[in-house]
Amino acid sequence: MRVIQGRTTVADVDEFLAFLDSVADEHDCVVQAFDARYVVDEAHLRTAVDRAARAWRRDDAIARDPGVEMLLYAAGRRQISRALELGVSEGEAVPVVAVVVGAFPGDPFETDDREAAAADALAAEWTDDAVLGTATDEARICEFFGITDAERTATAASLSELVRERVSLLVVEK
Repeated sequence: MRVIQGRTTVADVDEFLAFLDSVADEHDCVVQAFDARYVVDEAHLRTAVDRAARAWRRDDAIARDPGVEMLLYAAGRRQISRALELGVSEGEAVPVVAVVVGAFPGDPFETDDREAAAADALAAEWTDDAVLGTATDEARICEFFGITDAERTATAASLSELVRERVSLLVVEK
């Protein structure tokens, strides 16, 4: 798994998604992009990719597309319409983070040349900004994941740990 982050102009979401699909097809990888304001850190994405790959290996996937499965887990939601809020929106200098996975669902953390080439193709289209942590919007994340001030006060867990808990609990949410 490789994580690529930066900023880009998204004039049309469908065209942006078509670009991601073309990179994925050309390099035989799974590519999924997220609005960086909803992503706490790389551990959030790693947990989502791990749980999505596990669901596919167990033939227990929610979605028919590996990228959508990763999006569902990253969002901690079974409904695609709700999970799409984590997707990229139209705008200028949009903070984007994407995961590229070559060995899905096998070992999604095994890296190879296909992943590197796909990651390079994405990075060539985006500015080289580190948006994870800088574009992350804690209030937006807490609202989206239903993390209350009381919960944060009552635990020593970090926001990342609380979000990863929501990601992991997706399989028990019915």
